[in-house]
Amino acid sequence: MKKLSIFFLLVLGLGWMFQACNNDKTYAEMKEEERDAIKRFIELEGIKVISEKEFEAQDSLTNVADNEFVLFSESGVYMQVVSRGNGELLADGRHEILARYIEEEILDDGKTDTLSFNTMSNLYAHPDAFILTKSGNNFSATFTYGGAMYSAHNTTYVPSGWMIPFNYIKVGREISGRSKIRLIVPHSEGTSTASSQVMPCYYEITYQLSR
Repeated sequence: MKKLSIFFLLVLGLGWMFQACNNDKTYAEMKEEERDAIKRFIELEGIKVISEKEFEAQDSLTNVADNEFVLFSESGVYMQVVSRGNGELLADGRHEILARYIEEEILDDGKTDTLSFNTMSNLYAHPDAFILTKSGNNFSATFTYGGAMYSAHNTTYVPSGWMIPFNYIKVGREISGRSKIRLIVPHSEGTSTASSQVMPCYYEITYQLSR
């Protein structure tokens, strides 16, 4: 537990340093740097970007072998469906979701992107949990207390980019059939820290119903 506390303090400390270094930049300049960073990441990872129309024509799936990601133009989020899952599309109402994930900060300086979290590793005994409320195609969500995201950012806010997949994946309870997606999330759809720093992030996430 002590190691985790030190880890979170280091993450937040680096964030404050990053923000201080960017105080002399305009918001427009920081957004331009973010766009460049995402473009560089896509090129380096050999990602093939497809449109929403192409995505719908493929039964709302992406070709993982071709490393396809669909770009949702309104939000700027890129998504790859690795596994849709063996459950069902969520019905309207409240659902407790368990999330295991890897987060990488996508940097704009041409260096290796920075690993922020890896709750898929043995370091974290429990996944993050959040309550997801669905009404039609609209979603809202809040983290429960005690998870890695809440501990790092001191807020129950769930990034809006994390909720986009729920229109397409089939979330179940079986561990062997978890839904798995990959996301490139711009700051406007990311964590509170990413938003304040105008920083995009890459995620690999598995979703599972708690009960």
